[in-house]
Amino acid sequence: MKLTLPKSLTAFTFALLPLLTLAQASPVGLWKTIDDKTGQPRSLVRLTENAGMIEGKIEKTFPREGEKPSEVCDKCTDERKGKPMIGLPIMKGYKKDEENANKWIGGEILDPNNGKVYKSTLSLIEGGAKMDVRGYIGAPLFGRNQTWIREQ
Repeated sequence: MKLTLPKSLTAFTFALLPLLTLAQASPVGLWKTIDDKTGQPRSLVRLTENAGMIEGKIEKTFPREGEKPSEVCDKCTDERKGKPMIGLPIMKGYKKDEENANKWIGGEILDPNNGKVYKSTLSLIEGGAKMDVRGYIGAPLFGRNQTWIREQ
């Protein structure tokens, strides 16, 4: 038996496609961070927009097997020192790159595992399903990437 959709429903579905694409053209949402050395999930980070800038907070952590989860950011050296990991703001200051619609620049990211803050850029890839997060010191050439996976 062949199932066919009414033409009106098909037209409605195609009309929604641009809206669904636009929803993925922003880094706003929940992201699973992936350790660039082990390939294992490390946390869930919620990115939001505030006054045109992207910022992010940790929502959940995934400790490695045998690792005691850190309750607070004991390696932070700024006002985040001793603050709970869950809800910890680790990203701020990203603005949309005027030359690349899938890139956000000018931000900074905290690595709570070592307390260091890095300059950072965000680049959506694979239609917004994944995001390259580049942290660096000085110039972007001298840094490293992580690929995060969109959760919702």
